[in-house]
Amino acid sequence: MSQSQTIRPDYFKLQNGSKANLPFSDAEYASRLVKLRQLMNDTGVNAVLLTSMHNIAYFSGFLYCSFGRPYACVVTADRCVTVSANIDGGQPWRRCYGENLIYTDWKRNNYWRAVKSIIPGAGHIGIEADHLTLAARDTMLSMLGEVQIRDLNADIMALRIIKSAEEIELIKGGARIADIGGEAVKAAIKEGTREIDVAMAGRDAMELEISRSYPDSELRDSWVWFQAGLNTDGAHNPVTTARLKMGDILSLNTFPMISGYYTALERTLFLGEPDADSLRIWQANVGAHELGLSLIRPGATCSGICAEINRYFDDLDLLQYRSFGYGHSFGALCHYYGREAGLELREDIDTVLEPGMVVSMEPMLTLPLGTPGAGGYREHDILVVGEDSAENITGFPYGPEFNIVAA
Repeated sequence: MSQSQTIRPDYFKLQNGSKANLPFSDAEYASRLVKLRQLMNDTGVNAVLLTSMHNIAYFSGFLYCSFGRPYACVVTADRCVTVSANIDGGQPWRRCYGENLIYTDWKRNNYWRAVKSIIPGAGHIGIEADHLTLAARDTMLSMLGEVQIRDLNADIMALRIIKSAEEIELIKGGARIADIGGEAVKAAIKEGTREIDVAMAGRDAMELEISRSYPDSELRDSWVWFQAGLNTDGAHNPVTTARLKMGDILSLNTFPMISGYYTALERTLFLGEPDADSLRIWQANVGAHELGLSLIRPGATCSGICAEINRYFDDLDLLQYRSFGYGHSFGALCHYYGREAGLELREDIDTVLEPGMVVSMEPMLTLPLGTPGAGGYREHDILVVGEDSAENITGFPYGPEFNIVAA
């Protein structure tokens, strides 16, 4: 082997420093891998190639920063190996449960060479078809040889939907910190203040509390969407520099991110007294929210809950203003990765709620400009489904009694 080949390998290992404290215990990650390996046995695959941020983080603890490069967590019967880019140095090894293999940029497709080195004889490989692109799939087949692939996305999602005790503890911590962000946002609301200034106050408060409560975590991705007036019409509308005016409808949305785990608080507020039509719509949405909270319990179905709230809005002639489903699952996800689509409160999801599931209740009505009460109205709480009922872990109050901000 020439000196240049020695210096510039296709892939290598680098254990730089000591393993970090991950968000969950070794026993937690081992338990997750046991369930994944049972799925592998049941489906006849020799290895699983995880490529999404959420599944790699869920099974290894490592949350990657792609920047256009591919990453993986390869799980076999006896190994769990994260595959990371050389640009990240030893950080992926420090922050993963199991092994790490680094691929280099010296030669095209070194990523796939690294993957192949972990599973040289695998004939059947499980993949995430919703994440692996067509181009990546074609390259994979050409690089790995005679292999058969099987989509395990829905099966793996089903494993994630039921939360462990450690996950629920972290989610409860996130809900508490979302409330702290909400208090900071509300305190910053004043006539003439910009949306961005209010949002920054909430974000800063949450990051300070995350750093205090979770000192071993990586501080990344927490954010606030604070919207006013017309900008409230979409739940995911970016923050702007618009200045708050008296009479504005406001939407408070805080999202603390702790080691890849998402929680949220969302509330409707008004700057000054709302007009009669706005108050009527707000109270109607609060009524839907309270109805929904009462419906979340073990044995209920997602579609059944949706149907009940639909009937409520239909009776008020407001169903046409509903914006999206009434809630969703929580866990390893963010606004740019992850989704547990099997646990969403929509007409087409018949999943039965079980103990250990975590789901939001978040009805939203959007009335367009020119309609009495125009604006976007949304409330959002997080509930943990137990054996007999559900625990609401959101503490920030909702409704006109609490969230009309005086001049």
